[in-house]
Amino acid sequence: MKATDQTLQQIARAIHKVADKFPANEEAGILTDIHLRVTQETGELVAFDDDDKEITRCVVEQWIDNKEDDFYQDVTTVLRTELGKQKETIEQMAILKPYSFVLEDDDHEHIAELYLVDDDTAIIDQELMAGLDKDLDNFLENLLKD
Repeated sequence: MKATDQTLQQIARAIHKVADKFPANEEAGILTDIHLRVTQETGELVAFDDDDKEITRCVVEQWIDNKEDDFYQDVTTVLRTELGKQKETIEQMAILKPYSFVLEDDDHEHIAELYLVDDDTAIIDQELMAGLDKDLDNFLENLLKD
């Protein structure tokens, strides 16, 4: 599923609404994660804090009644991309570090860690890591031959 411009705009708007709840000029509050819950049937994207209090919500029309098997994989990729685009904004939020953006399904099941905000740590995208084990094995094998 390729995200439409409207989908990207809706997601960006939702991320900005989350960031607006934690303005950078305020004292950092205690919060460990922002939970993004996506419902495949309704297309809803809802952001919650750790106490399950709603921060914001929107409906992504492209996601309504999406029956694709890889729906959550596609959503994960789109959300990671949009969070990455808004890196400066979300890393300035008034929340004690480290904190994460986590994707959940409508049953509150953890699907993926989308973005970790910490001064010293970064999450590397799975696509970037694809084949790393094989490359490291080949490197070690060649190193041991010499």
